[in-house]
Amino acid sequence: MLPIKVKKRASLLAVFLTVSVIGIFLILSALNKNILYFNSPTDIKFKQDIDFNKKIRIGGMVKKNTLDINNQEIIFTVTDFKNEIKVSFRGTIPNLFAEGKGVVAEGKLKDKKFFIADRILAKHDENYMPPELKNIIEENAK
Repeated sequence: MLPIKVKKRASLLAVFLTVSVIGIFLILSALNKNILYFNSPTDIKFKQDIDFNKKIRIGGMVKKNTLDINNQEIIFTVTDFKNEIKVSFRGTIPNLFAEGKGVVAEGKLKDKKFFIADRILAKHDENYMPPELKNIIEENAK
């Protein structure tokens, strides 16, 4: 027979482990539901089970000569150089957004060729430097 002190410790450890496993499971399942997966236009074209009511992210390059800005919406084409998706966005675009540059759009698909974006994220490479910082460095170098 085990002493009462050892039984209490073992039961306390069992409860702690059970609560920990349940907590980790709940955290991972909540994270899995809230993840927005990144898709290229080619991924979307060949994907069979698309949920048009679920928010997703698409990404690629803004195709040159497709940017159409009017007073209410911005329409452009995202390409991965194999396939394209036309994107519509209402709102303010980031300063780094331009034709021929990388972009990630977050929103919902209307169909496999048209995407309605809620948010635009412009991408830049590791050599990017904000213009203000670049001007300060250039002034200090003189």
